[in-house]
Amino acid sequence: MTNSDLAIALFEACRERGIMLATAESCTGGMIIAALTDIAGSSAVVDRGFITYSNEAKMDMLGVSAATLDAHGAVSRETAIEMAAGALSRSRAGLTLAVTGVAGPGGGSAEKPVGLVWFGVGLAGQTVTAERQLFADKGRAFIRGETVRHALELGLKTLGGAE
Repeated sequence: MTNSDLAIALFEACRERGIMLATAESCTGGMIIAALTDIAGSSAVVDRGFITYSNEAKMDMLGVSAATLDAHGAVSRETAIEMAAGALSRSRAGLTLAVTGVAGPGGGSAEKPVGLVWFGVGLAGQTVTAERQLFADKGRAFIRGETVRHALELGLKTLGGAE
């Protein structure tokens, strides 16, 4: 499936369940919410997208704690969880998708290489979860596109839809 197909499938899954969706995006800079708002009628499902590229934005807009960022960094399981939880508490959404990663070409390290992305998923009434992916370092556009794809797939999986 293309990212457009996945976005349509997630849109339909949310619409059928009466669930609003919000994103909290760092390394994708709004690409996930853009894929969803490309769909006519997306206002039935899309509540908002938080673009939180800087640590300050993560703290101000989503309530990510300075202690979390100091201890674990922006690209971490803990930050992804706080991003998804913050998006849930600061929106009307019942489903939130959060991403934070190293899209490259620079900025990577041995511990956090280019292509590392953490995903946070929040579903109202459930514990927020996180998942780590390491995408091949095939360039910034590739990593960001794969991040969008995986986030949309995680949204579908969370709602029990087909991937």
